[in-house]
Amino acid sequence: MKKELENLLTHQEFLVGGKLNKNRLAELARTYNPTLLNVLMSDDNISQHFFSKLENDVLVFKKDTFLQFLNNKEFLPDSFTAYKTKIGLATESQYLLENKNVVLNFPYKDCVLEGGQNKEDAKRQEIFFNETLAPTEINRLLDDKVLTNFKRFDENGEHKLENLSDTDNLIIKGNNLIALHSLKKRFASKVKLIYIDPPYNTGNDSFNYNDNFNHSTWLTFMKNRLEVARELLSADGMIFVQTDDTEHAYLRVLMDEIFEKKYLNTVVIKSKASSGASGGGEDKRLKKNTEFILVYANNEAQIKIQQKPFPLVDYITERKESGRTFAYTNVLVNSGELVKIGETVDGRGDVIELFNVRGYETKSVKKIMKEENISEEEVYKKYLDRIYTTENAQTSIRDRVRDAVDDNGYTIARYRPVSGKNRGKLIDVGFIGTTKRLVSFLKETTFIDEGVVYKTEKAGTLWEDISWSSIKNEGGVTLDNGKKPEKLLQRIIASATEENDIVLDFFGGSGSTAATAHKMGRQYISIEQMDYIEDKIVERLNNVIKGDATGISKDVEWKGGGSFVYAELKNDAQDFKNTIINVTTTEELLELFELAKESSFLSYRVDPKKLKKDEFETLSLAEQKQVLSDIIDNNNLYVNYSDIDDGDYHISEYDKRLNHQFYQGGQ
Repeated sequence: MKKELENLLTHQEFLVGGKLNKNRLAELARTYNPTLLNVLMSDDNISQHFFSKLENDVLVFKKDTFLQFLNNKEFLPDSFTAYKTKIGLATESQYLLENKNVVLNFPYKDCVLEGGQNKEDAKRQEIFFNETLAPTEINRLLDDKVLTNFKRFDENGEHKLENLSDTDNLIIKGNNLIALHSLKKRFASKVKLIYIDPPYNTGNDSFNYNDNFNHSTWLTFMKNRLEVARELLSADGMIFVQTDDTEHAYLRVLMDEIFEKKYLNTVVIKSKASSGASGGGEDKRLKKNTEFILVYANNEAQIKIQQKPFPLVDYITERKESGRTFAYTNVLVNSGELVKIGETVDGRGDVIELFNVRGYETKSVKKIMKEENISEEEVYKKYLDRIYTTENAQTSIRDRVRDAVDDNGYTIARYRPVSGKNRGKLIDVGFIGTTKRLVSFLKETTFIDEGVVYKTEKAGTLWEDISWSSIKNEGGVTLDNGKKPEKLLQRIIASATEENDIVLDFFGGSGSTAATAHKMGRQYISIEQMDYIEDKIVERLNNVIKGDATGISKDVEWKGGGSFVYAELKNDAQDFKNTIINVTTTEELLELFELAKESSFLSYRVDPKKLKKDEFETLSLAEQKQVLSDIIDNNNLYVNYSDIDDGDYHISEYDKRLNHQFYQGGQ
């Protein structure tokens, strides 16, 4: 039928440049062009496919059916159509013009971008691997890679690694795309939280990444990494991606496609005061003082709502100025006698103990202020653990207690979870008054720090309470404009994880995520390719182990301890490149020339048969070094785990044993 239709449509009005053109046919079909319809109706077989017959032999053109047929790749497969398909302007069955879905399409979308991110190639052009051009190169690029230079760091310093544990914290040096694929066998579906702070594509990030990508290459760079990151997330895992407004809108659409129907929230962070924000003084642009975090969660994930603190006095003043009242106005001056009546079990199996209170006495805050001649703030500070509200309880725990308690006059309930971090602990829920409403105490939402009472409320999607002013020296390392506050990471980690859960950051930067996770008792994996990994992440984590007092250390009462394992992706060609730099004679370079022709790291774009020794000898020493450097494929520098026993790579038995532990659990 395809050939039959093609012959039928050979009509001057349907041709472009003397050839039948799909786009021209599609335009005519959408406008119900009489010439096109008459031609289609002229053949009975074709007419049956693209027209419906009504009474009195009236034919109705099935436009959508015809357009879908036009978009079949086998019908009129001209070079223009092939090009549109190649660059991503088509789905499997239809062009975007007929596609009702919102999809972010961009050149190179179906390619793999390794991305240069170290000093030697920071300025080189990025190389794309397209599966239709070099499938074997892509497969080798993303295969498991050999790790080397293993070290363990703990309270006693740096040591040779003897064995890998399933619970070891990992710091990996190497390209993050390669490293992520190498993590899949060990960590697929096991990571509870991924937080990344990637290059923002601003052209002036403090990171030495190639960050001045255009939109398309930056999105390709991110897409490749987010797709494999998705495979590492557990069923109850979450991913937080931080960015600014340069690529935020593009990234949101890209992540909607990769993490389909998993979008949770966009958090807006106040990163600095507007007076000190970046941006021109008199130009058209507003000063930039916010960043964004895109939050996506797998189906079984449950975000734990975090609290943000601010001075209680400010909170009370703000409520009064807005015409609202402060709920906590009563004080339990005599707690009376607590008598257990019995216990019950709620629908989840958690135990709720029930009590009566006899002989308790209450007073209002205003009465205490008058009797003791003290200010309202001083009352709250003095009676913090006794002030309560008669407002309806809102938390899920209190709702569950209320559902489990009947009308037998119980006045106190205690909740004892059977699972989670509070397993077996008794939690005071509050009074059940004559109105059968649970009562909450002020102490549950406040704390005192250096004589100041702080009130907490649930954090929403605007986080303006975290200070960035003192982060420069957090952890004892600096990274201009690249660091994030530990308090920010603390909120994120606490929102998505429990102790011992795995946290992954594959843009390690200055190590803020790893340091915060270490102090919070989480297992972590951090990946960084830049050479500063030793000066930033490793040094910072060593400071943490020694008892670093900055960041969140005071909040979590951090005293030091713990350990982490450092390893590097084994770079096949690095020694070769170093040798090129150091040689001083043509004779030495000729030996390297012959070695390169037979090497595993020769670029697939280079034809070894055309590497002629006599032609190479005619070049100057500098030109010879340049040629040898250029024929190395920077996207295939790493050694595949499948080649670990190949003697050409000179991998030690020690490294082999640890790699087997990493990939096979010690087998």
